[in-house]
Amino acid sequence: MSETKVYRQQKFIKPAGATEILLIRHGESRAATEDDPFPLVNGQGDPELAATGREQAQQLGQRLADHAIDAIYVTNLRRTHETAAPLCKLKGMVPNVMEDLREVHLGDWEGGLFRIMAHQEHPKIVEMREQQEWGKIPGGESNAELDARVTRGLNSIVTKHPDQVVVVVVHGGVIGSVLSQATRSEPFAFVGADNASISHLIAFNGRISVRRFNDTSHLSTAISAQVSMPT
Repeated sequence: MSETKVYRQQKFIKPAGATEILLIRHGESRAATEDDPFPLVNGQGDPELAATGREQAQQLGQRLADHAIDAIYVTNLRRTHETAAPLCKLKGMVPNVMEDLREVHLGDWEGGLFRIMAHQEHPKIVEMREQQEWGKIPGGESNAELDARVTRGLNSIVTKHPDQVVVVVVHGGVIGSVLSQATRSEPFAFVGADNASISHLIAFNGRISVRRFNDTSHLSTAISAQVSMPT
């Protein structure tokens, strides 16, 4: 009697030539106050990490210390540099800067004012959330503008790193843009990734496969339902 052939479920295999991306949100940055606005870099708020954010960066570095990594990218804003620093030290690597992956430009509400308006439930914040459009912020960058530069920046990285693993430390709004475009979801479906979380992507032939979103197992075993807006 011939043996019955069985067909097991196939596991995902990264295609040859694909780029593996560990997309990381920076650690928690310092709180905003009305009397001590964030310094600006090219018109965008540039706060340093809070003590909690520095601890998150250390935990992130330990999580990835033994992971194969070919390159590390940050933005032009210091909170991404400070988040990547412990991992870079452990790996003996120098991060590359990809300015196109900087946070959403918040227009008239830069320097920490956006956070204050969000806590106060300003009508424009409510409108922004209901319509899922960053451009509702006075003078702010639109979804279309954000998506275009984020796509340009990420594609530049992917082109340089076929068959490699790259760590890309960015911002909450940027993660929302990347994943909403990859999944064709609502614009804000992935806005609110936790600080120092890891989202795992595979980029190949102009498409992005989402393998994991908002992995924070290196920070806590708890499942969090708290929402954190970008910046």
